[in-house]
Amino acid sequence: MTKLGPLGATHSALDTGTDVAAELEELGYDTLWLAGGQGNNLPQITEVVRRTSRIQVASGILSVDRVPSAAVTAAYADLPAGRFVVGLGGAHGARPLATLGDYLDEIEDVVPRSARILSALGPRMLELARDRASGAYPYLVTTDYVASAREILGADRQLAVLLNVVAETDVARVREVVRGGSLGFLAGMPGYAANFRRMGFTDADIADRSDRLVDALTVWGDFDGVAARLREYRAAGADQVVVPLGGLPREWWPELVKALA
Repeated sequence: MTKLGPLGATHSALDTGTDVAAELEELGYDTLWLAGGQGNNLPQITEVVRRTSRIQVASGILSVDRVPSAAVTAAYADLPAGRFVVGLGGAHGARPLATLGDYLDEIEDVVPRSARILSALGPRMLELARDRASGAYPYLVTTDYVASAREILGADRQLAVLLNVVAETDVARVREVVRGGSLGFLAGMPGYAANFRRMGFTDADIADRSDRLVDALTVWGDFDGVAARLREYRAAGADQVVVPLGGLPREWWPELVKALA
């Protein structure tokens, strides 16, 4: 099975160029995650793989509602074995589990389970990630969630957790930044809202993007505080923590590798 390693990175520059990819590979990051939004970023994934020599490159995520399965299998078959981790999700409609299951059937003969990871939040999706992929890639979750997800996935599946990280020691500023970022948008999405409720947050927490919600879903502080919090996610059961590097000081980049090794 593909081993993701302890530290992954995402950066908006990965979607537009490869210089950052080569730098992060040299620094010792284990996996690069290319977000791609809701579009098809397979061409950029291919470019990053070909411009680097060993680092794993993951799609985080490809939407099965938008990217044809034939495009995924063609890209995977064309790249060196073990370099492309196929992250899938984005199944909507009345039967999201069935939609994703059908898609996995379509890529089964080309993309092995060991090279697939699912953007899973709820228990049924985590079970699908356990049974049909190498593991799960959740976002906006607490350490308690990580521990419960690990129980569902079992010890032999991968759990990579994408985190909100803010290099700021002023909590008021942290909350302002987070509310204006992805949490401000995703809290209104049914799947994320449902998962926040499963984690114990109230409808008022979700509607107001409360301090309680923001604080629980954000890693923030100076370098030592951030590194300690990342280690807490690893201790809770995450095989890999994935850090958005774009908003962090560049001098942190190599130090995070050392801190999470």
